[in-house]
Amino acid sequence: MEVKIGVQHAPREIVLESGQSAEEVERLVADALAGKSQLLSLVDEHGRKILVPADRLAYVEIGEPAPRKVGFGAL
Repeated sequence: MEVKIGVQHAPREIVLESGQSAEEVERLVADALAGKSQLLSLVDEHGRKILVPADRLAYVEIGEPAPRKVGFGAL
């Protein structure tokens, strides 16, 4: 699952591949935005934990990763 997180006052977004389901990520984001948690905490596919303060979240995109293209063929 690919997750993109926009953070206020940060020039780049955070992009990670997570083993968590889309429903689980959505629930964690909703809890952070509702004030149930002060941090959005996600785990990537390598086991690293990503923590973002809930009050700094700008947006969160949840989607399947795009397949990587190999080669120089015409599209």
